[in-house]
Amino acid sequence: MFKGLTKEEKSWIWFDWANAAYTMTIMATMMSLHFSQSAELAGIAEYRSTAYWGFSNTIATLIAGILAPILGTISGYYGKKKVLFNFFAFLGILATASLAFVPEDLWWLLLIVFVISSVGFSGAIKIYDAFLVDVTENEKMDRVSTTGFGWGYFGGGLAFILCIIGVVLVELDVINWSLVAAYRLAFIITAIWWLVFSIPMFKNVKQKYGTTAKQGYIRQSFVNIWITLKEMAKEKHLIYFLIAFFLYSDGVSSIIRMATIYGESVGINVMTLLLVLLVVQFVAFPFTILYGKIATKWGTKTTIYIGIITYVVICMIALLMNPERELEFLTMLFWILALLVGTAQGGIQALSRSYFSKIIPKEKSNEYFGIYNVFGRFASIIGTTLFGLVSIWTGRPHFGIAVIAILFIISAVIFRFVPDDRAFNKK
Repeated sequence: MFKGLTKEEKSWIWFDWANAAYTMTIMATMMSLHFSQSAELAGIAEYRSTAYWGFSNTIATLIAGILAPILGTISGYYGKKKVLFNFFAFLGILATASLAFVPEDLWWLLLIVFVISSVGFSGAIKIYDAFLVDVTENEKMDRVSTTGFGWGYFGGGLAFILCIIGVVLVELDVINWSLVAAYRLAFIITAIWWLVFSIPMFKNVKQKYGTTAKQGYIRQSFVNIWITLKEMAKEKHLIYFLIAFFLYSDGVSSIIRMATIYGESVGINVMTLLLVLLVVQFVAFPFTILYGKIATKWGTKTTIYIGIITYVVICMIALLMNPERELEFLTMLFWILALLVGTAQGGIQALSRSYFSKIIPKEKSNEYFGIYNVFGRFASIIGTTLFGLVSIWTGRPHFGIAVIAILFIISAVIFRFVPDDRAFNKK
């Protein structure tokens, strides 16, 4: 699978393996379960804690989205991209480890530290994505990007196994720990995993494209944001793609961030949630690689369409998850949903990254990826916010899924207007 890849390409892929532990353990599972327990201890109603989790994710997304274009322009100068990457990676790692030391009853402090860790994660990912043009060429971008995402799921799955051992042993009464202690151990393991497997990226990946920084480059960076926006506005295919990307990414991110707490809100027990999400990681691994192969044969645009349609089906099934139904039925639906997510989640994200890399000028990849990440990091604002509001207004979290379904449908319509990526492969 790694045959023919350079040291830089392999090192870049290792960071997907490294940071996937955060996505799986912090963003998707353990943190939301830990917060839910902390909120319950504070006497907060379940539907309100679900909403608060959604709002905290919205805040983290807003901060990351605001930072994205600034980081994009500054990292466009030689020597700055790696410095910024290191800063945000270490910020995320340290904040993740710090989650283990927040007192159990301080639910609000948990959310603050989580937001900081999420900003560090998002900032590092933004710059990491922009490094794709520095480590490979157009013809290999789909392969390198999907391989990164695919191995990320595999690595995230292995890290998740290590993280849930304590939780499983506590649930089975094998060890005399509290769930809080098990969650805290998971946070420490995640931080260590992220740090250790980021070392190849820290050591081997260098900035290839950029401009020389001159006096006043910080101020000029803000000017460059406006210049980049004007340049991109002239390219209709970029605008169509970015709008569609924002909408379907919002749906994908909302489902990632809300899945665990959503499953818990309809009555699915913790052990089942952890098992389902673990299986999803290993389903996502081969399917992400498969998406890369399909893209090579049918084109990246067509393959992304497959992912969007899959997510529309997912939302339709999720609307059937009324908490008043029998638990066995809800559990079966959750399994179906999770497996379907596993088939599409990595592929649609990896190919979006490589598609955008193909259609932009390489010498301005940092600035363009800064704007790309505004759309990517702001993604989940609509979904998580409306999901939280619908939960509060109706007391029925599953009604919020309808909003997410609409996002995917609109994105599919707009995506029709983006060009076939194969026209850019030789540019």
